[in-house]
Amino acid sequence: MPVYSMTGFASVQHSLQSPVPAESSMSSGTLPPSARLGLDIRSVNSRFLDLSLKLPEDLRHLEPAFRELLTRQLKRGKVEIRAYMERNQSEDWQAPSVAALQKLSALQSKVQDWLPQARQLSVADVLRMSQGSQPSTAVEDSVWLDLAGQALKAMRQAREREGERLCAMLRGHIAQLQQLAAQAAPLVPQLVEQQRQRFLERWKDAMALTDGGALPEAAQDRALSEATAFAIRIDVAEEVTRLQSHLQEIAHLLDKGGEIGKRLDFLIQELHREANTLGSKSAVLEMTRISVDMKVLIEQMREQVQNIE
Repeated sequence: MPVYSMTGFASVQHSLQSPVPAESSMSSGTLPPSARLGLDIRSVNSRFLDLSLKLPEDLRHLEPAFRELLTRQLKRGKVEIRAYMERNQSEDWQAPSVAALQKLSALQSKVQDWLPQARQLSVADVLRMSQGSQPSTAVEDSVWLDLAGQALKAMRQAREREGERLCAMLRGHIAQLQQLAAQAAPLVPQLVEQQRQRFLERWKDAMALTDGGALPEAAQDRALSEATAFAIRIDVAEEVTRLQSHLQEIAHLLDKGGEIGKRLDFLIQELHREANTLGSKSAVLEMTRISVDMKVLIEQMREQVQNIE
C-alpha cells in the first residue's frame, strides 16, 4: 500500500455553456448560463480528521454528502473544501430589456413615494437587478458531488506523491542512522575494557602511595569489582541494539504502507529516547559526537513523520 502525506491540494472547475432543460430535476446552485463552477480542497497535518466546509448557502444541504465522501477516503488531516460559482469573465453584460427597465422604474417610483429620501438606482444597480431577471441555469447536486469526487481523487494523488518523497527522505535518514549505529557498536567493548583498565591503574597508583607499591589481594578484587560496575554503567550495547531494532521496524512500516503515521510517531519518540541515553552514558568524545548526530537526524525524521497519514 502507498504511504500518504497529510499535505495536499487540488482544484477542479466545470463550465456550463448552455442552460439545463427545464424538465430535468434541479435542486441547487442557480446561476446564469455560461458560468464556471469550482471546487478547491486542501489539507494539512492534524492528529485526527478535521473537516471544514465553506459552501454557498444554496449548497448547505450537500454538506452531509460531502462529509461522507471525505470520511470514506481520508483518515487524518485538517481538510478544507470550498465550493464557488462565478460568471465567466469573458461574457459581456446583456442589455436589459425594455420590460425589465419599465419594471425597475415603477418599483423605484413606488419606493420613493413611501421613502422620499431613498437614492436613485445607479447603472450598476440596474444591471445587477436586471440580470437577475434573465433566464438562469440550475445545477444538479450530482454535478457538485462529481466535482468533489474529482477534487478528492486529485488531492489523494498529490498526497501519495508527497508520501513517496517523505518515504525516500526517511529511508535516507534510516541509512545514516544505521551507519552511526554501526560506528558506535565496535566502540562499546573497547570502551568497557578501556574504562576497566583505567580504573584499575588509578586504584593501583593510589595504593602505591599508601604502602610503598604493595597492592593487597582484597584491594585488587575490590578494584576489579568497582571497575566492572563502572563499565556496566557506561555500557551502551543495549541502547544500540534497541535503536537498530526501531530502525528496522520503521523501514518495515514504510514498505508496508497504509495508515502508519501514529506508529511512526511512537517509534521516533523511542529512537530519541535511545539516542539521549546513548549520549548520557557516553564516556568518550566519539560516542558523544555519534549521539548528537543521531539526535539531529531523528529530529528531522520527527518533523517529516508529523505529515504522514
